[in-house]
Amino acid sequence: MAVRVKLRIRSRTSGEVAKVSALINTGFETESPQLLIPVRLARQLSLYPPPPTSSVVEIGTAGGPARVFLVRDAVDVWAVAEDREVGPRPADVLISPIEEEALVNDKLTEELGIVLLAPGSGRWRFADDPAERVRSSERPQYW
Repeated sequence: MAVRVKLRIRSRTSGEVAKVSALINTGFETESPQLLIPVRLARQLSLYPPPPTSSVVEIGTAGGPARVFLVRDAVDVWAVAEDREVGPRPADVLISPIEEEALVNDKLTEELGIVLLAPGSGRWRFADDPAERVRSSERPQYW
């Protein structure tokens, strides 16, 4: 199991909102908060086809290089738990034609105050949660 959290994502251009389960991926390293999303989710947020301001970038993946659309400052993101929310936090979006899950990068993970306690068993907490508060991973959501 991995750590997945529930997110509420709002497009900054259309105002469309989606609630999703997203995989925390600390190996997804960038200089700014980013969320990688599948094309189907991008369509739901009215971010696909990508806006004219987007660019095509090549990213490294475990399966080799992949080309994705980068849309800067595209969304506001909240981490949603049963008892609270953290956010909104602005984030860039990478739109992937091959990925099946939403992926949260290292910077956005930190911005949302998510602390991984036991990634293999899906346990996490918010940075300001009491030490005894342990949260469990969400189920995967495939697009």
